[in-house]
Amino acid sequence: MAQRITVIDYGMGNLRSVAKAVEHVADDKDEVLVTDDPRLIEASDRVIFPGQGAARDCMAAISHHHLNRAVVDAAESKPFLGICMGQQVLLEFSEENNGTELMGLIAGRVRRFPGGTAPDGEALKIPHMGWNRVHQGYEHPLWRGIEQESRFYFVHSYYVDPAQRELVAATTDYGVSFASAIAEKNLFAVQFHPEKSADAGLRLLQNFLDWAV
Repeated sequence: MAQRITVIDYGMGNLRSVAKAVEHVADDKDEVLVTDDPRLIEASDRVIFPGQGAARDCMAAISHHHLNRAVVDAAESKPFLGICMGQQVLLEFSEENNGTELMGLIAGRVRRFPGGTAPDGEALKIPHMGWNRVHQGYEHPLWRGIEQESRFYFVHSYYVDPAQRELVAATTDYGVSFASAIAEKNLFAVQFHPEKSADAGLRLLQNFLDWAV
């Protein structure tokens, strides 16, 4: 059955690369739409919420586009995939920009990496940028066909720390073990960029389109 997959456009994030990756794995009959129209988001079958940049700027952009309610409604009612900043802003508070109030859909904070050294003694650079292993915490439909410890592509200086540890669907090590994926009911959100993560990332996007919540 054909479906509409919407990529939420609030002016921040590599939206076209996300949309192109989704189009690559979608059925020919599916519609992939990039929009900031709350009515079109509400009418969608699945919603992807990407983002990049600073927390305060992202929250301001979401408000400027009048998308707060649309994001909350989508996250509570239909298959919803958050990517990078689209994961972080779902929490309550970020340490970025001397403290930023977020959307509060998930209890917890967004914390800055403490730095430190890698096992080989090399200093860990911030931002955390490049390929890193993702350890799946439990079976989930979005992990189907993706090998344990697969590598995904990251670009971030902050990471989510949810209050409910049972929401952590995957972890990654970078000085600390952090939640690189969280999941709750119809919501799945990742810190990495599946659209930049080669076959594993495309498989995750395909799994999202096939996800029968």
